[in-house]
Amino acid sequence: DGVVVSEKVKNNNLDVKIPESELEAEEKGAEEECPRESDSNILDVSSDHPRDKHISIQRHLADLEKLADLREDEKKPCPLCPEEKFKACYSHKLHRHLQNLHWKVSVEFEGRYRMCICHLSCRPVKPNVVGDQTLAKMGAHYHCIICSATIVRRTDMIGHISRHVNKGETESRFMTVRAPKSSYEVVKESATDVQVLPNHSTPQKTDSYFNPKMKLNRQLIFCALAVLAGERKPIECLDAFGATGIMGLQWAKHLRSSVKVTINDCNENSVTVIKENCHLNKMKVKLNIKEEDSDETVGDGEQNSGIIEVTKMDANVIMHLRSFDFIHLDPFGTSVNYLDSAFRNVRNLGIVSLTSTDISSLYAKAQHVALRHYGCNIVRTEYYKELAARTVIAAVTRAAARCNKGIEVLLAVALEHFVLVVVRVLRGPTPADDSAKKVRYLIHCQWCEERVFQKEGNMVEENPYQQLPCDCHGSMPGKTAVLLGPLWSGPLFNTGFLRRMLLEAVQYGLDEAQPLLKTLVCEAECTTLKHFSTHSPGDENKQEECGVYIKTSNTSAESYLVHGKRKSEEVLRGAAKRQRAEHSAEHPPFYYNIHRHSIKGMNMPKLNKFLNYLSEAGYRVSRTHFDPMGVRTNAPLAQFKTVLMKYSTPTYVGAQAEGPVHLPGEIQMGEFPAAAEIKVEEAELAEDDKSGVAAAVFTQSYPTGCAAD
Repeated sequence: DGVVVSEKVKNNNLDVKIPESELEAEEKGAEEECPRESDSNILDVSSDHPRDKHISIQRHLADLEKLADLREDEKKPCPLCPEEKFKACYSHKLHRHLQNLHWKVSVEFEGRYRMCICHLSCRPVKPNVVGDQTLAKMGAHYHCIICSATIVRRTDMIGHISRHVNKGETESRFMTVRAPKSSYEVVKESATDVQVLPNHSTPQKTDSYFNPKMKLNRQLIFCALAVLAGERKPIECLDAFGATGIMGLQWAKHLRSSVKVTINDCNENSVTVIKENCHLNKMKVKLNIKEEDSDETVGDGEQNSGIIEVTKMDANVIMHLRSFDFIHLDPFGTSVNYLDSAFRNVRNLGIVSLTSTDISSLYAKAQHVALRHYGCNIVRTEYYKELAARTVIAAVTRAAARCNKGIEVLLAVALEHFVLVVVRVLRGPTPADDSAKKVRYLIHCQWCEERVFQKEGNMVEENPYQQLPCDCHGSMPGKTAVLLGPLWSGPLFNTGFLRRMLLEAVQYGLDEAQPLLKTLVCEAECTTLKHFSTHSPGDENKQEECGVYIKTSNTSAESYLVHGKRKSEEVLRGAAKRQRAEHSAEHPPFYYNIHRHSIKGMNMPKLNKFLNYLSEAGYRVSRTHFDPMGVRTNAPLAQFKTVLMKYSTPTYVGAQAEGPVHLPGEIQMGEFPAAAEIKVEEAELAEDDKSGVAAAVFTQSYPTGCAAD
């Protein structure tokens, strides 16, 4: 009779008779749809991952009409319009409506899909109140096929799609199918292999972001973790933003049983890449509690050597739930949103390191963003990189103080692409108060670039310009200084920790980190590389690494060395006393750029010679990693310019050789007293070097206010 029983219905134990003509029509329609769907690789997915896109995004007008289910004998509503706007009608009228109102004004994408205009209540629209009635305005809009954003105007939608195409974002976010493994490439760094996509260096285009320029950053963090692993074992460390998992893999591969590594990421595709990279490096994966996989889950009885725990959750959540000894934060942009969670459960004497890549705001190119994120007022200065580091540390200090914790800054590095800060956590209200007191405002002179931290205290001064060593306010009209901050006013480096980092870098063969660490050690001690670690030959703690003598001080190592459990209160008190005794040897804040203060018409001396001249004058001096032409010294700016002027030579032909300059006229009268003082001081220092009291005599000879004279 032309009637068959459907096999699909038989499986459900129901005998329903379906006309044979309808089955043939369905099979024919399915055959026609198969080749049409295979043409696109944008939104088509496998049967395991069903397509989930908005109904206004269709390929053909027939698909839109099929969605409306047109039948001649029944009235049907428009699927893209509410019933108040377009009432149900017959098929011929609905066909014209779909064609003229929705299809003709659609936006085409890649020649395959069209984003039709939608009148549904997808986009919130403010109602118009007229008298006692509230009239809801129908908001027509488009749905983006890539980011699912709703945009009102057609021209704006075309521009929105073109921006996606220019960025290379041609794959829809509705897709859940990952790229085939053939498109991955393997990158090797520090004996660790990771799989990355071809566009791995652009964070907007890929989930597995990998930046080869951050290799130095990863090496510095590894050295800091290796030093902490030598203090107590085992330590639990967290890489809160794993991406490809390269950093956590390096920790587990080189430090082995000394660390228990946890790699976290909130993106599902990134977590999958991390697991594959763990297997690529022959590491066992320990899944979090929520996941169930008997093949990969490692029992508690096995050793933690070569085991990495991979979690998928928000970074704030995992830091609230668990405690760690070492936490590294490296989000895309600022890390201030994660500081409160990081200091909530970090263990005592643990380490928190954070990498900030929002250099546009930190380097004073977007000052309003720095004020919004860090609560800090900054301007572009010659020492802007150190200003950025002190801005980040001030935010870290306030976040730690809210959790009744203090900090000790171990390392602060500001380079072209990032600002890295490594701090040690000291638990208790007393360290928190001590750290909070070191967050002060900075008075910066905009004429001569002189700067000084505001004095500690709550009393309002009548004339804050008196704190500046310069006299620009008296000689220049108007307001000459600006108040910057609040900033961290304490030291940026811990010399003992940096020396141990240098030893770890030499031990593991980290060639890129070694020159920077040597510069940091010299900068922390405020000495030149020539006088770096010039100790007696019989020193037991002296080691020679790469032609440089490195002294591993027992005081700094013992202050944090822990065998098994945490330190007792007596050891903590002893370490605090040693820290107070070493405050006098802190490096001077900030630095001067030798080119910024050069004299017009004069040739400056070479930088290394100028460092020797300042050192011979009795000042502490060193180079700085913040600026290749910067000089970190405790000399006031006036004395800095005096020495620079003294040893500069005129640029005209026939000038005398490099050495002291005979200045004419008024300049000679104004500058010779300072130069004479320096000569007298050099003679005094030559005599006092024999008795070992050169520093004390120099401190008495140069009071604080001498620069204003």
